[in-house]
Amino acid sequence: MPPPLAGVRVIELAAIGPAPFCGMMLADHGAEVIRIDRPGGTDPLEQDQGRDVMLRSRRSLTLDLKQPESIAIVLRLVETADGFLEGFRPGVAERLGLGPEVLLQRNPALVYARMTGWGQSGPLSDKAGHDLNYISLNGCLHALGPEDAPPLPPLNLIGDYGGGGMMLAFGFVTALLAARGSGVGRVIDCSMSDGAGAMMAAMWSLKHNGVWDAPRGRNLLDGGAPFYACYACADGRFVAIGAMEEKFYRRLVDGLGLAADPLFAAQHDRGRWSEMKARLAAIFASRPRAEWTGRLAHLDCCYTEVLTMDEAPHHEHNRARGNFVTADGMIQPRPAPRFLGTETVEPRMWKMDSDRDAILRELGIE
Repeated sequence: MPPPLAGVRVIELAAIGPAPFCGMMLADHGAEVIRIDRPGGTDPLEQDQGRDVMLRSRRSLTLDLKQPESIAIVLRLVETADGFLEGFRPGVAERLGLGPEVLLQRNPALVYARMTGWGQSGPLSDKAGHDLNYISLNGCLHALGPEDAPPLPPLNLIGDYGGGGMMLAFGFVTALLAARGSGVGRVIDCSMSDGAGAMMAAMWSLKHNGVWDAPRGRNLLDGGAPFYACYACADGRFVAIGAMEEKFYRRLVDGLGLAADPLFAAQHDRGRWSEMKARLAAIFASRPRAEWTGRLAHLDCCYTEVLTMDEAPHHEHNRARGNFVTADGMIQPRPAPRFLGTETVEPRMWKMDSDRDAILRELGIE
C-alpha cells in the first residue's frame, strides 16, 4: 500500500522549530509538502539548512513574499492544495495577504494550520518566546529537574516538538478527515503552550490522586523515586532504571543482590527513598556500565543503558528495527510511526529552490 498521506498536498511557509517539524511529520508519511523558502534561508543560527533533518523530503520553492507576484504564486498553489502551514506570530500572514479568510475563499476545503507559541488570542499572543517560556506557565517546567536546583530545560522537546509540531500534525490530520467528509476546511490554532499543557494530563491525574504532592525531585516520575532514576557508573556512563511495578522492582533488587536488605523491603516508603537512592548510586558507581548491562539487561527489570547520540544508531535493537537511516551521508531517525504493509518514505535532504522550475511549470507560470 502507498504511504497513508499519499495524494495530500501541503503548502508550508518557511519557519523555525515546530512548524517544520510538523511539515516533516506529514512528508514522512507521504504528503507532498511544498516549502516556500525565503531568500537567504530561515535558520536563526545561520546553520547549513541542507543538513537540517527537519526539512527532509520536501519540494522547495524560494519566493520573496514582500513581492505581489510571489503572493500570487502562493495563492495559485493554495488552490491546488489540501493544507496550508504557517508558523508566524498572529497577524503576520494576514498582513502578507495570506490569512485564513483569503485562502479559504480560494479553497473552501483547505486545512489552514497555524503554529504559535502562545496562540492566536490572549494577552501574550503577540509576545516573543521560546520553548522554555512556552512550558513555564502550565506547570510543566516547574516539575523538571533536581530538587536542589532550578528547573531544568528539557532540550526543546516538550514545547517545540511535542506540544507544538506533533500536536499540529495531529490537528492537521483530524481536520483533513473532517474536510474530506464535509468539503469544509478548518483553521487550526495550535499553541506550544496549550499543547505542552495538554501533555501534563497524566501529572494532573497523579496530583488529584495524591501521588504528585511533594516538591520537585521527590515524586514518582521526576527522579525522586530510587527505582525510577538514572545512575552514573564507574566509567562515567549512565544507566536508566524504570522498575516501577513490583515485579520489575523485585527483579532489580534481586539482580543487585539486595533481596535480603531491609532498606529495600518497602518499595513505596517515601521516607526511605533518599537513603535507597544514595545506596543505589554508590552501587552503580562501583562498576562500569558494561558490567551492569551484562548483569541486569537479561532480567527484564526495566534496565537500559543511557546512550549518546553517537552510540544510539549502533545499538542492536535500533539496528534490528532500522530506527536510523542515512540520507545524503547524514544519519537521522527514520520516520515514525510505521504502518505495517505500507510503503515507507525514504528521507531525502532538502535543497533550497530545488523544485522551482517544476512547480512553476505545473502552475503554467513562466
